[in-house]
Amino acid sequence: MIFAWIVAALTAYLLGNLNGSVSISALVEKDDVRRHGSGNAGLTNFFRNYGGWDTLLVMLVDVLKTAMACFAAGYILSPYGYYREGLMVGAVCVTLGHDFPVLLGFKGGKGILCGVTIAMVVDWRIGLIITAVFLLAFAVTRYVSLGSVLAAIAFGVCFVVFQRDSVPVMLGGLVLAALALFMHRGNICRLVKGTESKVHLIHRDLNKK
Repeated sequence: MIFAWIVAALTAYLLGNLNGSVSISALVEKDDVRRHGSGNAGLTNFFRNYGGWDTLLVMLVDVLKTAMACFAAGYILSPYGYYREGLMVGAVCVTLGHDFPVLLGFKGGKGILCGVTIAMVVDWRIGLIITAVFLLAFAVTRYVSLGSVLAAIAFGVCFVVFQRDSVPVMLGGLVLAALALFMHRGNICRLVKGTESKVHLIHRDLNKK
């Protein structure tokens, strides 16, 4: 059974290494998103630099890999009676693979879209709540980072509220919330200082003038 846990964890982690921003910028834009803007291999930096419909392709890649990782880990561990725990193993490991991908020099994204997908897979109620929190915060402030931070906090709170019947799943949710806040530590500092950049949905491609 230990081998099954290891396989589940490694499968999810390696799937997390498939970074949507890096892949789409290379395949479609013939470029590397990490050479521009903040240098981050995440969705927000991709949108700021390329905008357009290609951003939806990035989202599709990250959503699919996250869902696949969760369900694969759950499937691997379900014969042992640990399907829900398997989902969370997949959730934590795919996020680690996205944030710290060995195939990309351990420099990945910040995992917010992964978190939304995980919430939808584990408990759709959590997914709807954190999506609403993010959208409301972004609509009011135009700060993606603030929406992400508030969504991460809501993520942790919701896992305590809705998943307290399974301690491993609840703890996994808290770990993911803490990881999301850690990955946004720079953004949090800039928000406090008032130097964080806002994001506008009407994209102006200054690099292709």
